[in-house]
Amino acid sequence: MKRALLIAAVLFLTAAPAAAQEPPPTPDRPLPDAAQEARAQALFDDIRCVVCQHEAIADSPAGLAADVRALVREQIAAGRSDEQVRDDLVRRYGDFVLFTPPLRGGTWLLWFGSLAALLAAGAGLWFASRRRPAAVEPLSAAEEADLARILADQAVRPDPDAKPSDD
Repeated sequence: MKRALLIAAVLFLTAAPAAAQEPPPTPDRPLPDAAQEARAQALFDDIRCVVCQHEAIADSPAGLAADVRALVREQIAAGRSDEQVRDDLVRRYGDFVLFTPPLRGGTWLLWFGSLAALLAAGAGLWFASRRRPAAVEPLSAAEEADLARILADQAVRPDPDAKPSDD
């Protein structure tokens, strides 16, 4: 009895990950009008998959991308313009859904953040190069004599393992 329960538990645990996977998306049904399908395909390349986050919905195998493709096709078939379709997707998913988000207050950092960081780094380097080095006082006669004595005593290398190439 215990052996049968153990075998059943092992079989359940090995089959559970396969059952938990997302089902494959339904195949895309293109629009009957070729011009509308061309508009839809063009929009697919501009819309980011919110699951994959680095692919357009045209290339994404995710189920949500298939749903968004179907939604875009429905809206185009209903006569909505490309801008209206984009606005609806932004309303649903935010500016992130577009590969080129609109220029407004919330997206200034996306558009100009890297340029601002580059300019700040350049200004910092420029100011650092403009700083004057600290003035160094010349050695006194006593300090120069001490230095000459130390250099003269250096005839024997302090490190027995050192080679002339280490200088």
